[in-house]
Amino acid sequence: MSQSYETILVERRGSVAIITINRPEKRNALNIQTRAEGAAVLDELRADDSVRVVVFTGAGDKAFIAGADIAEFADRTAITQREVMLERGLFNAVDTFPKPVIAMVNGYCLGGGCELALACDIRIASDQASFGQPEINLGIIPGGGGTQRLTRLVGEGKAMELILTGAIIDAQTALTLGLVNHVVPADQLETKTMEIANRIAEKKWAVLSERGREAAELTHEEARRLVHKLAGEGRHGLCIVSNEAARRLSGPAVPADVPNLPKRA
Repeated sequence: MSQSYETILVERRGSVAIITINRPEKRNALNIQTRAEGAAVLDELRADDSVRVVVFTGAGDKAFIAGADIAEFADRTAITQREVMLERGLFNAVDTFPKPVIAMVNGYCLGGGCELALACDIRIASDQASFGQPEINLGIIPGGGGTQRLTRLVGEGKAMELILTGAIIDAQTALTLGLVNHVVPADQLETKTMEIANRIAEKKWAVLSERGREAAELTHEEARRLVHKLAGEGRHGLCIVSNEAARRLSGPAVPADVPNLPKRA
């Protein structure tokens, strides 16, 4: 890589690039720097024709990404939060990346972490993983595509239930709902992910370069509506970020603050 990153690790294995969110002390919670570095890494990999598939994962064995680093929210008003949200988003950078992207989910996949996984093309989970959009427990709503991309995967009714209750589900339930493609034992997660990534990377490049969009992409009108709805999600989310909510959000990263978070030794 031509750049060095503080919160991101990038590893090349043949035609597969593995991006690791490297903040294990925060359970890989996303802060402004991490999101910016993630988008910058994708810009580099977009231009690298030797990379055919990208894999996202989290450092350590506890978390894929446990959500946003909510300590950053403490001193923000709705206006300042809006300015942050209007910056280029990692989730949309993943969703619009022209090569296949796989989420290798190795633990907590909550809030913004779940939204990043939703933006990927394929999701492979450890049997120790858990998923959810628990933002409502903090008085906010998903703001990185959760209200739109979750609905596309699991259907409107189940997506509404997950978002409105803030429920956290295990990997097997996520598989049953169609949220993930595969669930494997934790010690087989990397092997399974690389098996699928390498199988994809061997296919014809002309097809991979556009992720098979001719067969599976949204129609132009559907894509336009999705962009509009994602923008609306961000605006509505910002409207309910009050100073009181911001004060409640000050403190440790998401895992310590999310009610009903399952405990793991």
